[in-house]
Amino acid sequence: MDQASPAGAYGPAVAFALAHPSPWPLDIRAHIAGGFFEPPPDNAILGPVESRGPANGLILRHGRPVARWGDTRQVDMTFSVAKSYLALLAGIAVGDGLIPDLDAPVRALVEDGGFEGPHNGAITWRHLLTNTSEWEGALFGKADTIDRGRNLVVEGQGRKGLPRPLQPPGQYWEYNDVRVNRLSLALLRVFGRPLPEVFAARIMQPIGASADWRWNGYETSWVEVGGRRVQSVSGGGHWGGGVFIHAEDQALVGQLTLQDGIWDGTRLLPEGWVAQCATACPLNPHYGLLWWLNTGRSRWPAASAASWCFLGAGGNVTWVDPEAGTVAVLRWVDATRLDGFMAAVAAAAG
Repeated sequence: MDQASPAGAYGPAVAFALAHPSPWPLDIRAHIAGGFFEPPPDNAILGPVESRGPANGLILRHGRPVARWGDTRQVDMTFSVAKSYLALLAGIAVGDGLIPDLDAPVRALVEDGGFEGPHNGAITWRHLLTNTSEWEGALFGKADTIDRGRNLVVEGQGRKGLPRPLQPPGQYWEYNDVRVNRLSLALLRVFGRPLPEVFAARIMQPIGASADWRWNGYETSWVEVGGRRVQSVSGGGHWGGGVFIHAEDQALVGQLTLQDGIWDGTRLLPEGWVAQCATACPLNPHYGLLWWLNTGRSRWPAASAASWCFLGAGGNVTWVDPEAGTVAVLRWVDATRLDGFMAAVAAAAG
C-alpha cells in the first residue's frame, strides 16, 4: 500500500483521531485479568494476549490511501472485528454450497452434540449470524451464561452473567461471545479445515494482504476434524485469541466489502452476500450478519445510512461507507467519538 501524507484536506480527521485515543491501557492482559469484561473466575484467559501499541490508522478513498497516522503495520489484537470476518467465511460457505440454506437448522449439517434437543436443535445459521440464537451450553470451558445480560453501552461497568430465562431461537438479540465461538466451530465443521487456512486462501492472499496476520483460538479449543487435530478460532479476544492484524491488511478487507466482494475482476464473496450482511436483522436495526450498521443514520449521524463497521473492543474500527467510497481503519481510538471522526472525513471528501 502506497504511503500517503496525513496533511491536506484529511488533516482535521487525522487530528481528531489522534486527539481521541482509546482509554484502554497498553497492558491488555492486565486489563482482562483485572476483570474488565467480568470478574474471576469467568475472566480466565484461554488464548494468546499481547500488549497493544499506540493509536494508528488510515483512510482510503475510492481504493487509494488519502491519509494515515501512526504505524499502520503494527500488528495488534482486534477483539470482535473477528466476528465480522466470520461473516465473510460464512458467505464463502454459502457460495460453495456447504451451507445451502441459512434458515435451515444447524444440526442438519453439524452433528457434534452442540445442537441437540428442542431448543438448540431449532437454531439456524441465520440465528447464529445475527446473535439471536439463544444457544445454551458451555464451549471450551466457557458457559453461555457468562455473557447473558451483556450491555455493550456500559461494557466493563454494568452487570452481566445473570440467569436470564432463555427465549426461543430467533426471538431475542444478545451479544454473546460463547455463541459466536459456537458459530466458528460450526463453520470449521462444514469447511473441514481450519478457518485461518480458508481465510488466507480465499480472502487474504487474493487481495494482496501481508502474511503478518494470524487468527488464534484457545488452548482448550482443539478439536478433531477429518482425522486432523485443529484449533477452532475465537470470534474475538474476550478470553484471548482472535485476529491479530495491522491496519493496512484490515483496510484491504474493508475495501473488498466496499467492492461487493470483487477484487481485480474476480468475485471472492458470493453475489449478494455483502447486501445480506448489511441488512438489519429484525431484532436490532444496527446489526446485520455480524456487521454493525447505521440504519436511519441513527448510530453515526455523520456517516451515510449505508455505512457498516467492523467493531472490536478497545477502539478497533473498520468503517466502510459505500456511498462515499470511503474505507477507514482506526486502531485504539475512543469509539464513543467515532461520529466526530466520520464528520471530519465527510467534510474532507466534500
